[in-house]
This record gives sequence, structure tokens and C-alpha cells, in this order.
Amino acid sequence: VQLQASGGGLVQAGGSLRLSCAASGTGFTANVMGWYRQAPGKQRELVAAVTSGGSTTYADSVKGRATISRGSTKNTVYLQMNSLKPEDTGVYYCNALFGIKGSWGQGTQVTVSS
Repeated sequence: VQLQASGGGLVQAGGSLRLSCAASGTGFTANVMGWYRQAPGKQRELVAAVTSGGSTTYADSVKGRATISRGSTKNTVYLQMNSLKPEDTGVYYCNALFGIKGSWGQGTQVTVSS
């Protein structure tokens, strides 16, 4: 399974970004797809995740500012982030869980300038 993430970039505080991720190389539907991020010097943390049934979970730090959604194409996921803050800066990784096996994308850099 390969995951391709895109949509990162440099944005000013208060701005918005939409991250996209598509998984390929499998005929199965991911049970869960999510976004994690890793800031410099910090551990990777969950930002948001969505199940195949549409249930979502968010980190407290992004609640009210982020929306995760599954695309109409199988195994695609989007993360819309609004009101971005400098502390949202980091490398954002897409993750897809197929059964008990998880796969990671290559990461996309998000930099929020103050």
C-alpha cells in the first residue's frame, strides 16, 4: 500500500490549508484513515482520524478548526484546517489502517508564519 499526501505549504497565521491523501495498491477499504503531525523536536501526534463509517476524532488542539473527511474515491482522506496557528507547524503524515496493519505516507510540510 502506498499513500500519497499533498497540500502542505507556507501559510500565514489565521489562514487555511487543505491536505489530501490517497492510498493505492490495495482493493481493501481502510478501516481508519488519519492525519498525524510531528513538530521539530516533538513526538508524532494524532491530529484527526475518520473511520470507514464516518466517525471522527480530533486532537483537542485542533477541535473547531479542523475537519477530516473521506473522499468519494476509495481510500482518500482530506484534512481542512482553518484559523491556522504557528503551533500547527510540522510535518503532516497520512495514515491508513487496514485491519491491524497501518501504512504511512511520506509527509507534507505545513509551516504557519506569525
